[in-house]
Amino acid sequence: MFCFLLLFYFTVMRLTKPTLFTNIPVTCEEKDLPGDLFNQLMRDDPSTVNGAEVLMLGEMLTLPQNFGNIFLGETFSSYISVHNDSSQVVKDILVKADLQTSSQRLNLSASNAAVAELKPDCCIDDVIHHEVKEIGTHILVCAVSYTTQAGEKMYFRKFFKFQVLNMTTDEVFLEAQIQNMTTSPMFMEKVSLEPSIMYNVTELNSVIQAGECVSTFGSRAYLQPMDTRQYLYCLKPKKEFAEKAGIIKGVTVIGKLDIVWKTNLGERGRLQTSQLQRMAPGYGDVRLSLEAIPDTVNLEEPFHITCKITNCSSERTMDLVLEMCNTNSIHWCGISGRQLGKLHPSSSLSLALTLLSSVQGLQSISGLRLTDTFLKRTYEYDDIAQVCVVSSAIKVES
Repeated sequence: MFCFLLLFYFTVMRLTKPTLFTNIPVTCEEKDLPGDLFNQLMRDDPSTVNGAEVLMLGEMLTLPQNFGNIFLGETFSSYISVHNDSSQVVKDILVKADLQTSSQRLNLSASNAAVAELKPDCCIDDVIHHEVKEIGTHILVCAVSYTTQAGEKMYFRKFFKFQVLNMTTDEVFLEAQIQNMTTSPMFMEKVSLEPSIMYNVTELNSVIQAGECVSTFGSRAYLQPMDTRQYLYCLKPKKEFAEKAGIIKGVTVIGKLDIVWKTNLGERGRLQTSQLQRMAPGYGDVRLSLEAIPDTVNLEEPFHITCKITNCSSERTMDLVLEMCNTNSIHWCGISGRQLGKLHPSSSLSLALTLLSSVQGLQSISGLRLTDTFLKRTYEYDDIAQVCVVSSAIKVES
């Protein structure tokens, strides 16, 4: 939460879903010295579940205490409140919220109309939403302008910076928006993506129903005037290139679109785009990705994951040391500080790790550290993945 005090009390909060409150049950047998004291304290605790006090998950919800992480493809939601903290009535209040990315500036305000007046101890509230489509630094720019009783025009703004992260994967998703700019309906005969030599493409514009492939746009492929359609494609590196991290890292050309249509009189048209470019991912010198991880695990029982460590450098050999740091909920099993040996340029190694969780719910796997002994440089890997932790009394289906 951020605040700015002038005549106004300015609040900006990110809206995220709450989580279930978790506690650590402390119990003992009746013949022990505390007797029934611990059990009675758990029964009296309002956050525990009645009749199931030993479960770590409670009935209460906990609001997020920090901004948290936001990943590419998620919807960023924020609550903006402007409160008149003075004893004056102000007029012509205009609240504006823009989101600045590396390539564009977007207006997220629900309304661009000014509020006629704002009385003391009253506020103007707004909720903004934006589907995040770019990685990197985003800046939320909130500006307020108003007129005082003396007729003086005032203006101030605040900046809130946050990072948009990307899930570590070699897959590239391409969304193409096609709009009919003519004055008559148009029959879309074909919209396909011809991938570059390093990728295979999968169209995500159809679903399987009753064993048949059905278009998500329905049986009619007509596009009315000024209507827009969104086509989605998934590109995956070919096997011979996926194993060469240095090559995939520098690839920016992903392919070109081939669009064929017919007008209402049957006249055929075709458009083929130039090679489409993407922003090359910044993996850094060392990349860590997950090859295998269970979806659901039992509480306080070891489970296994398989990591893949890749030397993304094209010319430098690394000598790596692995350190495993425990978090409040995730505990690593094994020796921390062990030598992984030398990793040659553009080569990879697979690593099997064991860990356990002491807290139920959706837990984030964090705490891996790789140190290159040649350069004395440490690479930190947090929020690698998430795993659902359930009570051991609940059977986990494989």
